[in-house]
Amino acid sequence: MAESLRLMAAASACASLCAAVLSACAVGPNFHPPGVPPDQTYGPAQDALPAAIGAGNDTQRLVAGLKIPDQWWTLFQSPKLNRLVEEALRGNPDVDAAKAALRQAHELYLAQVTNLLPMVAGGFSGTRAKNASGTIAPPTVLADPTYNLYTAQVTVSYLPDIFGGTRRANEAAKAAEEANRFQLEATYLSLTSNVVVTAIQEASLRGQIDATNRLLQLQQQLLDAVQGQRAAGTASELDLLTQRAALAQTAATLPPLRKQLGLTRDQLTALLGRLPEHTPGEEFVLADLTLPQRLPLSLPGALVAQRPDVRVAQENLHAASAQVGVALANMLPQFSIDGTLGSSALQIGNLFGPYTGFWSLGGPLSQTLFDSGALLHRKRAADAALDQAAAQYRAAVILACQNVGDSLQALQEDAAAVSANATAATAAAQTLDLARRQHALGTVSTTAVIVDEQSFQQAQINLVQAQANRYADTAGLFQALGGGWWTRAGAAGQ
Repeated sequence: MAESLRLMAAASACASLCAAVLSACAVGPNFHPPGVPPDQTYGPAQDALPAAIGAGNDTQRLVAGLKIPDQWWTLFQSPKLNRLVEEALRGNPDVDAAKAALRQAHELYLAQVTNLLPMVAGGFSGTRAKNASGTIAPPTVLADPTYNLYTAQVTVSYLPDIFGGTRRANEAAKAAEEANRFQLEATYLSLTSNVVVTAIQEASLRGQIDATNRLLQLQQQLLDAVQGQRAAGTASELDLLTQRAALAQTAATLPPLRKQLGLTRDQLTALLGRLPEHTPGEEFVLADLTLPQRLPLSLPGALVAQRPDVRVAQENLHAASAQVGVALANMLPQFSIDGTLGSSALQIGNLFGPYTGFWSLGGPLSQTLFDSGALLHRKRAADAALDQAAAQYRAAVILACQNVGDSLQALQEDAAAVSANATAATAAAQTLDLARRQHALGTVSTTAVIVDEQSFQQAQINLVQAQANRYADTAGLFQALGGGWWTRAGAAGQ
């Protein structure tokens, strides 16, 4: 038995040495991360940007290379918004699903790594049998043809990774784990951005509803005034019908706004991981938010390392590259080393006694000679999957740069829209103030004052919409740049 153990140990050591020498290389392409885009700007959308976007207290400036905080939503300086984002990160089921997917990918990777190690299996069997004594074992040799047979054995099997197919499979599994890690970061970014934009949408709708309600009150006052004038004979039936139509048209705009507000509140509730009955108590108006004035801007070369979706595409490309090596290794000869060591006896008490031991050692080799081209077609499929992953990576990079360019263009036009609407609102306010002073002197009718206040309220509605668009597009820029996840301790890749 001792001699058998020494023989098995020597054979295992020899096999390990041979495998280490033979597995010094791996077939298939070695993955190298794609090069970064050489572009220094995002095209006309950035080239046309002024040094300062907007004017006055709402001026925004783009700062190249400015650090993006991982909790970028805090730049809006709204404690209510911060609380909701934190709750969404804790309670949203999409986050839980992404975390579970990451754990699954990690365990699959650990399971795949074990294929590089030998497999050891133990076995024990007990058999009671009877020989055909008249033909196999004469009674002179075996007095009793009925006997018991006990066997205990240990089997060691090892697949030397000579051509690197197992290591390529491990590489693919690790890339899949990293892709899930970056997918979790993408889920974080998408969720936080949706909460911020939904809160901004709610604030915009509340501002529009308030201005519309005030506008309805003014139009009702104007209708009452026209009705009085019609009774006095100083206004025509056409004037009355015109004002009634104007009031009805304004009233028709209110239900869609209230409907959209309800849908927005439901969306915000769902983002928090709650059912509709548990609507959050926080409500938002634009006055609750502060417009960030220093905005970061990353070069396209840095953007590809910041965007989680681009990193997911890169890891998918890595996995596809490794799978080409796996498919190629499967076309080459397959080696294995198998060893068995055990003992067999007719009585269980003699199982490990003298002369009961046995062992075997083998190294089979196999090569597929004909499979109707199945392995070849799998290799070609892996090549096609690699081409697909490369195209998808390029598409992800293009989309990332497009998103930043769109955000820059939007911010410039938003600032212009806010400026124009603010000018219109200021002019309407001045006109209303002048009309009120003239009305106090008796030189302007009440109807004229109401008409001027209608213009002011409509200007306020337009200004609220423009301001909300600017807030939302500012949040969109942070999302387009990746959200700053890499500055957080414990982020993907750390």
